[in-house]
Amino acid sequence: MTRHHGDAGETSLFDGSRLKKNDARIEALGTVDELNSCLGLAATQSDMARDRGRLRWIQRRLLEVGADLANPAGGTRSVALGPEALSILDQWLDEYRTVMSPLRQFIIPGGTPAAASLHLARSVCRRAERSVWGVQSLQSSTESSVFLNRLSDVLFEMARWANASSGVSDPEWHGGSEDEAGPLE
Repeated sequence: MTRHHGDAGETSLFDGSRLKKNDARIEALGTVDELNSCLGLAATQSDMARDRGRLRWIQRRLLEVGADLANPAGGTRSVALGPEALSILDQWLDEYRTVMSPLRQFIIPGGTPAAASLHLARSVCRRAERSVWGVQSLQSSTESSVFLNRLSDVLFEMARWANASSGVSDPEWHGGSEDEAGPLE
């Protein structure tokens, strides 16, 4: 049987250093990769070319986040996550919030397939953000963490927009133990 490089529970970074696969940096890299996959799924669910284009733009930025995490020495740092990228996310956030009614209740992730996949991506994005902050002390840049924080807000509003543009209301949570399907037996 052929042995592969990762069979011993380690993986390589850009600089050739090896880390255990359960290292916090590798966990962060894996979660960012998972987020990118969730966004790929969300893009296939979207009926709107504009939103599919935005999701593809975000996916390219997430590859920058991964490259930054995989380069602990910080040799060739990305500029793709600078103020311009944050400005774009802020612009999109303002745009979605302008056309959406303010929330008056908590919402339950769901609605259309596009909205549900965006909510999944949003929750993975929050986990990715926590993971990246966990390794932040190991690197001087905070652009990735700030980008992920802003991105999760954008994904939430995109999910709401996906429902609204399809004529579907966001499922609301009103507290208590109401259950539309009735109690489970």
